[in-house]
Amino acid sequence: MDRGTTRKYALAGAALLLLILVSVCARVYVDWLWFRSLDFGSVFTTTLLSKLGVQSLVLAVTFLIIFINLIIARRYVIGNRPAEVNDEGRKIIYLETDYPWQRLLRTRASWWMLLAASVFIAFVVGAVGGDKWVIVQQYLHAVPFGKVDPVFGKELSFYVFNLKFYQFAYGILMTSLVLAAVAAAIVYLMTTTLELFLTDWREFSWPKKHLAVLLAAILILKAWGYKLAAYKLLYSPSGVVFGAGYTDIHARLLGYKVLMVVALLVGLATILNIFINRLSWIVAGLGVWLAVSVFFTGIYPVLMQKFVVEPNELARETRYIKHNISMTRDAYGFDKVESKTFDIKYDLTAEDIRNNEDTIRNIRLWDWQPLSKTYREIQEIRLYYAFKDIDIDRYIIDGKYRQVMLAARELSQDKLPNQARTWINQHLKYTHGYGVAMSPVNEVAQEGLPRLFIRDIPPRFGTDLKITRPEIYYGEDTNQYVFVKTKTQEFDYPSGDENVWTTYQGESGVKINSLARRLALAWVFKDYKILLSRYITNESYILFERNIQDRTQKIAPFLMFDGDPYIVISDGKLYWIQDAYTCTDMYPYSAPFDREGHNYIRNSVKIVVDAYDGNTTFYLADNQDPVVQSYARIFPGLFTPIDRMPAGLRQHVRYPEDLFAIQAEMFTVYHMEDPRVFYNKEDKWNIPSELLEDKKTQMEPYYIIIRLPGQPRPEYVQMLPFTPAAKQNMVAWLCARSDGENYGKLLVYEFPKQELIFGPMQVESRINQDSKISQQMTLWDQRGSSVFRGNLIVIPINQSILYVEPLYLQAVQSQIPELRRVIAVYGDRVVMEETLEKALQELFADRTGAPVSESEPPAGTTAAELVKQAQEYYNRAQEMLRAGNWAGYGENIGKVQEMLNSLSEML
Repeated sequence: MDRGTTRKYALAGAALLLLILVSVCARVYVDWLWFRSLDFGSVFTTTLLSKLGVQSLVLAVTFLIIFINLIIARRYVIGNRPAEVNDEGRKIIYLETDYPWQRLLRTRASWWMLLAASVFIAFVVGAVGGDKWVIVQQYLHAVPFGKVDPVFGKELSFYVFNLKFYQFAYGILMTSLVLAAVAAAIVYLMTTTLELFLTDWREFSWPKKHLAVLLAAILILKAWGYKLAAYKLLYSPSGVVFGAGYTDIHARLLGYKVLMVVALLVGLATILNIFINRLSWIVAGLGVWLAVSVFFTGIYPVLMQKFVVEPNELARETRYIKHNISMTRDAYGFDKVESKTFDIKYDLTAEDIRNNEDTIRNIRLWDWQPLSKTYREIQEIRLYYAFKDIDIDRYIIDGKYRQVMLAARELSQDKLPNQARTWINQHLKYTHGYGVAMSPVNEVAQEGLPRLFIRDIPPRFGTDLKITRPEIYYGEDTNQYVFVKTKTQEFDYPSGDENVWTTYQGESGVKINSLARRLALAWVFKDYKILLSRYITNESYILFERNIQDRTQKIAPFLMFDGDPYIVISDGKLYWIQDAYTCTDMYPYSAPFDREGHNYIRNSVKIVVDAYDGNTTFYLADNQDPVVQSYARIFPGLFTPIDRMPAGLRQHVRYPEDLFAIQAEMFTVYHMEDPRVFYNKEDKWNIPSELLEDKKTQMEPYYIIIRLPGQPRPEYVQMLPFTPAAKQNMVAWLCARSDGENYGKLLVYEFPKQELIFGPMQVESRINQDSKISQQMTLWDQRGSSVFRGNLIVIPINQSILYVEPLYLQAVQSQIPELRRVIAVYGDRVVMEETLEKALQELFADRTGAPVSESEPPAGTTAAELVKQAQEYYNRAQEMLRAGNWAGYGENIGKVQEMLNSLSEML
């Protein structure tokens, strides 16, 4: 290769490196601007410096270990000349004194080649190690748990923080030493120095001494590895429970102790042999180490398990089962679960139904699946709007505690017509969604559609709940970057045949500010039009990372996030609330809940994102969690005490869905605290199944407003019933409280074991066997309509259990499911009626107390409340009149008359 060609390759390589450097610097710069715009600049710098610091340290250690050993090998090869005379003093004539690789290693270029190879290997190892910066930071900012493990008596923070760091350091050092040994051996072999293998193997030549030193270092490091492995026994998955069992403690732990000593002795013997030149000692030592390893990690544990443990397994493992139960219950918060007995009574009356109006009024009849279809058909308004998800929450509406379902109307640029997908439209004009649709969970308007509290564009309100800032710039389905405060106005919302335009009034995002920023943004987003657009000025802002999940994960990638952020209306504005969890896979003896091995979880963070200006706040919800306390020490400016969350948002904090699902699944086993019962799985529970769309599906946790036994007022809880393993009857139900000072408390109500309480699938079977219901379903099917069976809701009322299941009807030619019937089950009775009120009236009409009336005001209703209800019905009647719905108009006017009659009687 001539000098000109070499220069061209060098220039090309330099240009490529420069391009990579510019790209990295531009990305870092734009990220820094984004973090700073959120007042999280310190989070960015801490993360960046931590990653670079760990990466640099790992790179330096790996490079030095590998490069020093390569240079040592090279020096030997360069200085190693074949003997000129034999033992008899005669001159030796060689056909070729140097081998090709030997000649190469004697050149100056070889030094640079070895340097480049060392740098490359170290860079790869450093890049992998840099991603573990959180482990290093948590080691430096460890927080005690105040508890010790039951085997070694070490503080739990040692396992969660220290042990992970030690494993990380061990892995880096072992990788470096092994790579160095392999690299050095390759250098020796490449020079065909046959004395390494073909001469007298007992001769302790320089290459053998060099590799012996590396081997000794590996063995001494391996001794430390055995020490760490002993602690890792507390996460053993091989016993009757997760964590160290009898065999682990009495066989494997002993084996690791013996192996630690053997590895250390063999390593020291290897070093000693450098001076006494007894290679056979090294070989013998390695043989002993291998034999001991096979025996103590393979043969001995198997023999102990087979002949000592299995014949009397329960007695041997009881102690360790207790450890597993105790630590797992602590890791998932079960140690704080309050257990109560739910003494079932079948004495519910119509009077009880009226006294539990808050519960009855908030029984969820609308499932998110059919409701999402309905919302899309009647409330998306335009093709480019989309409802990503249906959320469920509770509000004080017109003075009443109501459970509602709502969805954010986001703008989906993918749905714009092809001719409208211009760069200006996608990045400057169609920038935001608009408003929400909201409906109560159990009210039905005409034709089986939901009654809407909030609807249309611009928003129309049927209650005292109002939105003054309906624009949605940040959401679950908002992924495109956009520019605001440009020379062109943004599309706000459609109004008939015209469009309403607006200009962004917020201050979020990254300000363009200068040509340099435009260059950086154009480079990062690979969009030259950012540079050329005449609509973008220095006063414009770019909004990116607008997807809620992406946004929060970018700020705090070390947290685990709930899969369902939910939209909230507070003080006239729209916000997103997302739950975040702190997890670890290093909690001793605790059983894991996912494939990644996480075995500890806390809902430590509540994240609020303003849907308009993107302001993001991480509220510290659990200041007793050592893991989140460690993060708070690492990032002093990241978390805000939850006491500083505005009251309007605090009212909408709810127990997280994903966390409750994890806890419920684990609780099916870990409600058992007696080791014997646990071992035999005598009282294992299951999460029940239900029929959804006529398909057997595992029941999911659901939110409900109920008055818990012994509590003075109704509250918002998430709950799930349980059935015994291999049986269908219901044995208990678990609930998590969400309101006020009771937030986060878990309660489990167990039914008396002598009572048979129908489980969800037994109730489903009774519904299927009801002749009236089955005939009606068959009739609908024959008419070409499909019947959609909704979620079965189990509702505790007083000391009784009520079951409610909605039925939806969807015509073949229609995309809109209609709520046509409600099935209610209580005791031995199953009824199906057009409304929940009628179903309850049918169920309890012959029981003590007056029949349940659809419009009769509940006991204790004041005159002012009657006037307000009459006004609601009147307003609804006027809406029906404007829509030309005379039947709906007459129905609501009739209810106005009923309210006035009740008011007259009261006065």
